[in-house]
Amino acid sequence: MIRYEYKVVPAPEKGIKAKGVKTAPARFALSVEQALNQMAAEGWEYQRAELLPSEERSGLTGSTTNWRNVLVFRRPLPAGPEVLPEAEVAAEPVAEATAPLSADSAPLARPVPGPSEADRRAPAPIAAPVNDPPMHGAKTTDAASTEPEAEKD
Repeated sequence: MIRYEYKVVPAPEKGIKAKGVKTAPARFALSVEQALNQMAAEGWEYQRAELLPSEERSGLTGSTTNWRNVLVFRRPLPAGPEVLPEAEVAAEPVAEATAPLSADSAPLARPVPGPSEADRRAPAPIAAPVNDPPMHGAKTTDAASTEPEAEKD
C-alpha cells in the first residue's frame, strides 16, 4: 500500500504581471499556474483546491470566521517498513514475535492492541443517588407554601 504525505498551501489571491498577460483573469490564472508548477517541481502532486473556515481574532476579545482558499498536494512517502493492519498483527504467532533477532535486522514496531469489549463498558455507579434534604431557607413548592401569607403587624 502506498503511503502519502500531504502539504496544504494558501492559494494565490492576486494575479502576477507578466509580459503578454494583460487581463486580470489571465494574470490570476498565471499566478495559480506558477504555484502549481513550483510545487510539482518539488515532487508534489496537485490534489484539489478547498475553501475552509479560519477563526481569527477580531479586536481585543472578539473573533470572526474568514474563509480561506488553499491548495492540497501530496507525494508518496519513501518506501519503508509497512505497517500491518491490527487484524493481521493479532493473527501472527507469538513465537515469530519473540524469535531472536539477527545482527543485520532491526526490530519492527508493532501496534498495541486496543481495549477489549469488557474494558469498553461504562463502569457501574459507585453508590445509589443521595436524596439530600432541601437547603435551609429554600422555598418549597408544596400546597402549604402556595397559599398567601397573612400580614404581620
